[in-house]
Amino acid sequence: MKLTNLFDEFQKETVNLNKTRIDLLDASIPALKSFIRDTEWKPKVRTFVEQGSWAHETIIRPVDGGEFDADLLVMVDPVEGWTAAEYVESLGRAFSDSKTYEDKSKTWDYCVTITYAGDRKIDLAPCVVDRRWEGSMEVCNRKGGFELTAPVDYTAWMKERNAYSGNNSFRKVTRLVKYLRDIKQTFTCPSVLLTTLLGNQIHWFDKDTDEFADVPTTLQTLMGRLDDWLRMHPNRPTVMNPKLPSEDFSPLFGTDDQYSNFRTVIARYRKWIDEAHATEGRQESIAAWQKVFGDEFGKASVIKVAADAAADGFARVRGLLSSTAAHLNELVDVVKNYGISVLPLDFSRPPHIRQPTWRQAPNLAAVPVTAEWREHRSSTAGRAIRAGELLPPRGGLHFRAFDTDGSPLPPEFGVQWRITNTGAVAMAKGAGRGGFYVENSSHGRWETLDYRGVHLAEAFVVRRSDDMLVGVSKPFYVVIE
Repeated sequence: MKLTNLFDEFQKETVNLNKTRIDLLDASIPALKSFIRDTEWKPKVRTFVEQGSWAHETIIRPVDGGEFDADLLVMVDPVEGWTAAEYVESLGRAFSDSKTYEDKSKTWDYCVTITYAGDRKIDLAPCVVDRRWEGSMEVCNRKGGFELTAPVDYTAWMKERNAYSGNNSFRKVTRLVKYLRDIKQTFTCPSVLLTTLLGNQIHWFDKDTDEFADVPTTLQTLMGRLDDWLRMHPNRPTVMNPKLPSEDFSPLFGTDDQYSNFRTVIARYRKWIDEAHATEGRQESIAAWQKVFGDEFGKASVIKVAADAAADGFARVRGLLSSTAAHLNELVDVVKNYGISVLPLDFSRPPHIRQPTWRQAPNLAAVPVTAEWREHRSSTAGRAIRAGELLPPRGGLHFRAFDTDGSPLPPEFGVQWRITNTGAVAMAKGAGRGGFYVENSSHGRWETLDYRGVHLAEAFVVRRSDDMLVGVSKPFYVVIE
């Protein structure tokens, strides 16, 4: 499910920089501009230009609660005979000699940083205009000299891509992917490179298309396209600044290993996002999106759903279970909305279920079970399924039981599968099974998905030498629409 409303809430409450901090940033800038204009700093100031995430409106809240960064270019006329280092160093001295900023300022290679402890950092970078030719812009590197830049044109390109995506969705998705990078810390990719990679996946002909209908759809589209593009480039590719062909962003990937890791991680997140889109049932879908973005996604909704399940959903389930032994088909709709956690403990023990007859070991092992959806019984590969995931009535599931450490069961142990059907259709057709069945597929049990209802599969591990029951799995709930 797309859960568009939850995406809006997640961005507002967790991802986006809150308004209070934006207001503090806006309040700091006029004082810094006035200070620079009023000093005896030699370069003539033309204007100031916002740059980076601040200018692009993709700035996000720091995940660690620390300071956030904003970039401000100081556009100046060239000073005859000055090196790039002189622009940066002289600006740094102007701040360090000030009683107001001496404890807040630090000079770096490209900029002077003013830090408001625990809240924000503002990078002030000199940018020399018309030094090479009329209209040229150059940032100043104390170690590397003058470097051509195109901040105004790049921001315009970014806004153009955002207009193609519609509903401000490119900006919102860029914030989401930056949050994903920062919260997971599974890959490194500077924001300008990440923004360019995502922006390159949007074209003029995408405007008003279904692929950009809303934020979760745009996220799926851009991550899918980015993954496809990365798959075509096993080695680190060139990524040009779209408005400055002489600037290649690819060194920002880092090492070859870091680029390889970036490709791997993007492919993983693309898969998780596709799965979250395809997941039916509100609670299950929230859980799938939380796999991508962490527990903060849909947090308030999860709490509310849990409360609703305890009050309303649980009562509804109880009413359905008491109305008929078949549990009625409406139970599927309740589980779809609330998740399998709404089912009472005794649901897995309906009257028609058979009890095990083997002698039992004193301490039964907890046996892990997996399920894989396959189109046909003869298929050799499929898709992993979670317990309680909503499934269509086609194909089937291949169940497997494993040792407690996740390894295959030793050959001296066999598995008996208790398959229990519920639901009006299954019961009416005499398919309300609740007995034990041997494995009928390669190291597992194959079951077709025929009847609407909430069904169960359980593995009972029996030691062959003495016919002793040594392990049992938890019920694996299968929900068929």
